[in-house]
Amino acid sequence: MRLLHTSDWHLGQHFMGKSRQAEHAALIAWLLEQVDARSVDAVLIAGDLFDTGAPPSYARELCNQLVVGLHAKGVALVLLGGNHDSVATLEESRELLARLDTTVIAALDTPARHVVELAPRHPADRSAEPGCLVCALPFLRPRDLVLSQAGQSAEQKQQALQLAIQDCYQQVYTAALQRREALGRSLPIVATGHLTTVGASSSESVREIYVGSLDAFPTAAFPPADYVALGHIHQPQKVGGLEHIRYSGSPIALSFDEARQAKQVLLVDLGPEGLQAVTPLAVPCWQPMASISASLDALPARMKAAATDHGALPDRPLWLEVVVEQDDYLAQLTERVEALAQDLPVELLRVRRQRGRSAPAMAAREGESLRDISPDEVFSRRLAQESLEPALAQALTRRYRAVVQGLAGDTEAGA
Repeated sequence: MRLLHTSDWHLGQHFMGKSRQAEHAALIAWLLEQVDARSVDAVLIAGDLFDTGAPPSYARELCNQLVVGLHAKGVALVLLGGNHDSVATLEESRELLARLDTTVIAALDTPARHVVELAPRHPADRSAEPGCLVCALPFLRPRDLVLSQAGQSAEQKQQALQLAIQDCYQQVYTAALQRREALGRSLPIVATGHLTTVGASSSESVREIYVGSLDAFPTAAFPPADYVALGHIHQPQKVGGLEHIRYSGSPIALSFDEARQAKQVLLVDLGPEGLQAVTPLAVPCWQPMASISASLDALPARMKAAATDHGALPDRPLWLEVVVEQDDYLAQLTERVEALAQDLPVELLRVRRQRGRSAPAMAAREGESLRDISPDEVFSRRLAQESLEPALAQALTRRYRAVVQGLAGDTEAGA
């Protein structure tokens, strides 16, 4: 039996004012083609189907297109809730989607309800014998697992939550073993999860989900399933170097730091003896994105090279982030960068400064405290540590004096 493991689609995402609708529509069309070309039996989305709890109507429409397209091919879909997903939104159509071979698991339920049977693909016969069992666990919210106790330290709360999640997985895995025994067949068991594991590499678009609670779940705490299909981390990776515990990663780049990643979905082959193979399948890039860092003088060449390297065209411009080095306090920086990009097939989405070194601290003179120096002297010393254009230094000085005078006037008025 062959599963397609994917996660973190974030349908409905707006990225710095840009809609991802066209990319997600292309992703769904591509995935439906791959299901046929790669003889996929079932698709598993391990959380964060939507970007928000109240996704726009076009995002729901895209989800419906995926469900209907897979159903027409006789391919089952298992859809798990993530930390971005609303339980109510996912469950509102659960019974209807079940009629279309889609199993929705949005929140914690009884152990037996989390055991899903998946059968090999057969459009003409929906009653085929199961080919694997899935311990289908979504994002587990701490409030559903543990009760906070007075006097607990942060470390004790983390430990209690980890043990509760571990116990939850074990209960569902035990229910899967019981189901397998009742079926009287040697079936592989797949577990799922939407959480951070120890050793996983994150990215800037990943929202921490156990803030103040559990930082990362140890791989040894998972049950001995034949394959563990994970979501939440957007970079595809093996966890702890283990072949059978994987993050598929997000299929499209959801932040500029993800633009450097090779996006993929995973083809998981299972047999009676367990896991046979995991094959990454590269996902095409429908919207080029890049982040470049350079000084203002070097930017024209770097921007042109980025547009060329990513195959940008006027009707398919490169979404670009520019990080300007060295020119920390250059006036009207965004306008200057926009002027450089004007004749290139790029859309400038963000411009930011990156200081070449940490801001220097002012070393106190021997025996000196803040009581011994005036605010004017503090400002002068700090300004002297920067290499600024004379006009900008003068403007900062005038601004400082205006602020000081304004504060002095407020103090006199209050007296």
